[in-house]
Amino acid sequence: MRIVIKIGTSTLTYSTGRINIRRVEKLCKVISDIKNAGNEVILVSSGAIGMGVGKLALEGKPDDIPTKQAAAAVGQCELMYIYDREFSDYNHTIAQVLITNSDINIPDNHTNFQNTVGKLLDFGAIPIINENDTVSTEEIEIGDNDTLGAIVAVSINADLLIILSDIDGLYTKDPRTNNDAYLLTVVEEINDDIVAMGKGKGSALGTGGMRTKLNAASIAVDEGIDTIIANGKDPDILYDILQGKTVGTKFVGKKVN
Repeated sequence: MRIVIKIGTSTLTYSTGRINIRRVEKLCKVISDIKNAGNEVILVSSGAIGMGVGKLALEGKPDDIPTKQAAAAVGQCELMYIYDREFSDYNHTIAQVLITNSDINIPDNHTNFQNTVGKLLDFGAIPIINENDTVSTEEIEIGDNDTLGAIVAVSINADLLIILSDIDGLYTKDPRTNNDAYLLTVVEEINDDIVAMGKGKGSALGTGGMRTKLNAASIAVDEGIDTIIANGKDPDILYDILQGKTVGTKFVGKKVN
């Protein structure tokens, strides 16, 4: 299978912005094992700004663009260093791919992006993709890596999109404030009722919430790509997903003609 895994900031870091070492080590081990089984894996990784916040000892996620970009510049180095160290332990090579809107929306740029990722997969590398937060402005302000994960999945004809975050999946209501809320395990169609369930904000260091995840799922399923939103607190959940177990919320891909 060709699998795109989107990893949220809350999965990679503590609320302080510092790296969750134990979780990241296990995450890279599980992904390496999945790749050893013959799967192609592409990561869309958040965390650069969050790690920069921790590395620079900032009090919280900054509001202004220049400070966000500075945090991203520092955090991206830290993020890739950690990924390179961890995946190297399992004899896997990573590749950093930073993109902006033009790499998706301009046909020649998009083709080049597809060719580059395709060649990296041919070489057996693990592409790690993020928005180029250090030079972008619009992407940081209104963009999110959930949507980026879906766009990447569509661009490279992935078989599956997995979005890992700090939530178990899509609930009928906010489970933090509603005792009668329950988790939806399968969603056949993303209609207005489903969208209404996705209101709410993400974590303090992240940029998305359930709303952005539903938008990502909609993009992917319309191209026939199954999408699963699940909690990344235990990376072993990836094994359960690939074994077809009921995990998180599965959005069934149905390509629209």
